[in-house]
Amino acid sequence: MSTATFPMGGIHPPDEKELDSHCPIETMKAPARVMIPLAQHIGAPCVSMVEVGKRVLIGEQIGNPQGFVSAPVHASVSGKVVSIENCPNAQGKMVPAIVIENDKMEEWAPLEDDPDFMQRPADVLLKRIKAAGLVGMGGATFPTHVKLSPPKEKRIDAVIINGAECEPYLTADHRVMLESPREIVYGLKILIKVLNVGKGHIGIENNKPDAIQKMSEAAKEFPDVEVWTLQTKYPQGAEKMLIKTVLGREVPSGGLPMDVGAVVQNVGTAYAVYEACRYGKPLVERVVSVTGRGITTPKNLRARIGTPVSQLIEECGGMKAGASKVISGGPMMGFSISSLDVPVMKGTSGLVVMLESEVRNGRSGKFGNCIRCGRCVEACPMGLMPLMFSVLSEKGMYADTNDYHLLDCFECGSCTYVCPAKRPIVQQIRLAKMLGKR
Repeated sequence: MSTATFPMGGIHPPDEKELDSHCPIETMKAPARVMIPLAQHIGAPCVSMVEVGKRVLIGEQIGNPQGFVSAPVHASVSGKVVSIENCPNAQGKMVPAIVIENDKMEEWAPLEDDPDFMQRPADVLLKRIKAAGLVGMGGATFPTHVKLSPPKEKRIDAVIINGAECEPYLTADHRVMLESPREIVYGLKILIKVLNVGKGHIGIENNKPDAIQKMSEAAKEFPDVEVWTLQTKYPQGAEKMLIKTVLGREVPSGGLPMDVGAVVQNVGTAYAVYEACRYGKPLVERVVSVTGRGITTPKNLRARIGTPVSQLIEECGGMKAGASKVISGGPMMGFSISSLDVPVMKGTSGLVVMLESEVRNGRSGKFGNCIRCGRCVEACPMGLMPLMFSVLSEKGMYADTNDYHLLDCFECGSCTYVCPAKRPIVQQIRLAKMLGKR
């Protein structure tokens, strides 16, 4: 079977997916208390719509968006609002959150069950997607309705569903494709209708042959849906890489996918689109891979938004002796969390627990000076010069990094992975982005 890929850069880290790719999705019992952040998306945070003492239902909107680039937030359990306070997120920031004590009644707010959802006009489907609070569930958390509302001058002609899941360890998307392929295809069909495009694509890396088979079977009755077999290469699942691979189009420097007529959505998002339009179900839960060599029993868990990370780890038998690091997301683009009180959010794709021996043998130790070997340049899928970002950032010359197209870097971590001097290039890039604005 022929495979497609992007032409420049990329790396091949061990994928470690055998730890949990065989684990069916298990639905976790709802926690006794959830902490639901009001900022779970790129853009303006929500403001609380509830007061302490109010009883809420599952699916009831509790956070009101404060701008077009924002998304509403809903209760994931029924019960009483006991406080509104700050909580840590995976990036280490404190964000306002609504704390709900679960009354175990499992009482839902009324949902709109619509068996004829595919017959509804595009604007009705878009309103349901917006009302459900959907965001990019691969980790980017860009509000879905914003992607589906391009300016009139940006003509979209293709939708791509990202099933690559190229991050090592993570298999949540893989399991969703195996267990709900038809729902994903219907989610794609909704996106095709909303955007009024002629073609939908689903890209899956060839290390998931069972998912390719399942998705191909689900799509075979729809001539406007094509399943692509992609070469296993990191970062195959990045938006710009997918567009280059599938459509042969290059997003211009400083541009967005819509500039080349494309919209990319994650597998989990496509599934959530289906649930929102078919059942009126808001985004109150998601599938999370809990994996790594430091976890006792790796699993793929369907968890309520707001569930503490500690409870997911407990559900998997706890951490093994020698576990030293918990990463929210994958090891390439995720964040090492400092507290197990961090809640599951809409963009929490996985938790990777690593052993001290793995950390010590990996990127530990003092980093050295850049030796100008060029390996980071060879690995960069965007054709950038990561070494210049690193050196300039280290010298405090943050603004000068813009001369090398700093903002075209999407922080995939390929440069850091291959650096023989063990330089923290991605961290230096993030610092430059934060301090180097002109």
